[in-house]
Amino acid sequence: MNKSYVFYQGELVEESTVNISVRCKALNYGLACFEGIRAYWDEETNQLYGFKLKEHYERLLQSCKALNINIPYTVDELIDWTVKLLKKNNFKTTTYIRPMAFKGSNSIVPTLLDDDNRLVIYCQPLGSYSGKEALKVAVSSWTRLEDNMLPPRTKASAAYLNSGLASLEVTRNGYDEAIFLTKNGHVCEGPGENIFMVRKGKLITPPPSDNILEGITRDTVMMLAKEELGIEVVERSMARTELYAADELFFSGTAMEVTSVVEVDDRIVADGKPGEVSKKIKKLFFDITTGKNPKYAHFCTKVY
Repeated sequence: MNKSYVFYQGELVEESTVNISVRCKALNYGLACFEGIRAYWDEETNQLYGFKLKEHYERLLQSCKALNINIPYTVDELIDWTVKLLKKNNFKTTTYIRPMAFKGSNSIVPTLLDDDNRLVIYCQPLGSYSGKEALKVAVSSWTRLEDNMLPPRTKASAAYLNSGLASLEVTRNGYDEAIFLTKNGHVCEGPGENIFMVRKGKLITPPPSDNILEGITRDTVMMLAKEELGIEVVERSMARTELYAADELFFSGTAMEVTSVVEVDDRIVADGKPGEVSKKIKKLFFDITTGKNPKYAHFCTKVY
């Protein structure tokens, strides 16, 4: 078996040598934040492209700032270490990258004040996250966390218990994924992805004020819709029943990428097939992530 390497506390080490105590605050209290990043392998050019590394690491450092997890790295340093890590593991396939900043102290007190701040980055091959071209979803009875409770925009590890409960509920009932509502009954997002609706010729998505993660793939989708497809993009609150009347629905996210939703709460969306807008955006997205669109080459960092 090939050795697996991770970045941990300023160096590349064998994953098997990293030991984190069962008493660690990150494990006991979820005092951590993370990022999800992808690097896309292109067979034609034998190249691995890290997608929007800069934007992801800027968001990680913003999350660290909000949670008082002070890691001593710049965005450029984090990008350099990530490229070195991918090379060290000799990845030549589409790969998922997980940086996690956390409080490493074994103290029993759940405080964010201590100065034991750590960073680990690990990677693993990852193709299609859902394994499906289109999804059947349901609105969860679990409400999305509020920004003044546990801010979703920080990608705090502890917040994903909220996501796990919603996913557990709907998958046990035979659906592929969940949709959260806010406490005010507005459509929010999925457990790990943003949501888009096409209706009356416009692309509509919930605003940051409705407790969404300000997704980097979400930003890319909105840009492509406006600049490449000439579609008006509207950020506004969405009602649950609007989902039933949508012309198209789809999710976006680093893991989920761009994936159509064809059924919500046992209601068929439009004709029950992936829509033209989502199919066009999906193609544009994959052309960009595999380095095939020179216009957006700056989004990609070459590893080899």
